[in-house]
Amino acid sequence: MRIEVDEPCPLPDDPVLAEWASAMRDMGDWGWIVDSSWTLRFVTDEQRLSLAYDIEMAPIVIGEHLFGPGMTEMSRWWRADQADVWFGTFFANVGGLILTDTAGGKAELRSAIDPSLADMVEELSPSDADATAGSAVSAGTTERGGMLLLNTLRIRDANGGLRGTAITFKPAVGMNVLGTMALERDPGHLRRMRSVARARRRPAAILFADLEGSSALSRSLSTSNYFAAGRRIVRATDRCVVDAGGLVGRHVGDGVVAFFPVEVFDSESAAARACISAARNIEAAMPEVASRCVLPAEQLVMRFGLHWGSTIYMGNIGTVARSEVTALGDEVNEAARIEACATGGRLLASKPLVERLTSDDAAALGIDHDRLAYTQLGQLTTATEKARRDAPAIAVCEL
Repeated sequence: MRIEVDEPCPLPDDPVLAEWASAMRDMGDWGWIVDSSWTLRFVTDEQRLSLAYDIEMAPIVIGEHLFGPGMTEMSRWWRADQADVWFGTFFANVGGLILTDTAGGKAELRSAIDPSLADMVEELSPSDADATAGSAVSAGTTERGGMLLLNTLRIRDANGGLRGTAITFKPAVGMNVLGTMALERDPGHLRRMRSVARARRRPAAILFADLEGSSALSRSLSTSNYFAAGRRIVRATDRCVVDAGGLVGRHVGDGVVAFFPVEVFDSESAAARACISAARNIEAAMPEVASRCVLPAEQLVMRFGLHWGSTIYMGNIGTVARSEVTALGDEVNEAARIEACATGGRLLASKPLVERLTSDDAAALGIDHDRLAYTQLGQLTTATEKARRDAPAIAVCEL
């Protein structure tokens, strides 16, 4: 039975296997369950998401041998050019257990698995271990990097009879590293980052913020103190964005870029409201940051440019070193131009952004649409040369 993309995987009919499957699913494991004949009975959602690089839940084939032709063919879709290497290594690590469970020995095993794996059978030796741990399996392409640790645990009933095998994977790093990475990050933000793994056009509110007078500040402080101030600024700005439900983009110097995609919120108005709220909260957080840095509040002043992006192309760029949400498009560049004009610690928002607020959301922000006055960016006395060149006609107001 083929389980299609994003279709939930049903629990096994066998109640013992179902209990294991339910526990692995609820724990969020990368996990597989096979019965005593190594027929695949269950794959967790977390495993399927990772097989498809978090873009969607990968399709699988339930009710066939784990290494049969159907699953091997499916694995090529999961891992692209690394499919044969990944699935072959997987088979080599559990092949001894499979051979033990195959009554007809190597001849029967060869007939059950995909022909591409048949030559590996001769090298296998039976294994009767109830648990194995620590086998290394490549995590995919070189760009994706890393290794996985494969663990197996035999599933037995109350009488000791073999009902199947549970297979789990984990990154080949210690729990201290994994725990630190997970516990220091906001779970909601991590989920939102994964939700934009597939790059595509996403309407969103855009926030640019930058520290004004950073060059003068850097000259007045020691390098270590300036670094500490920058770190506190970045932590405060990121916290405000995350708390508002936004996505933190790149950090450039003392600045931050953030996005508030409509798909994360209930409406365009909600996304625009979150963007404005985040900017105001960043502004309100700076005096405390200045106090912690033993600086006068007037030395930590942020300027803001808020804009609406109807056609921006947004996605998550992941490398072996980092994962970052980014967006491309004219409206992103325009938001940067708005921010550069917001000297004096002002918060400038574009008309396309503000007018997406419903009356209720505007009222919650203390904004009266009827009393706002807009000015074209190129007509501001603080307009930069790039603003006059790239976005002179964009109407903005100060919030």
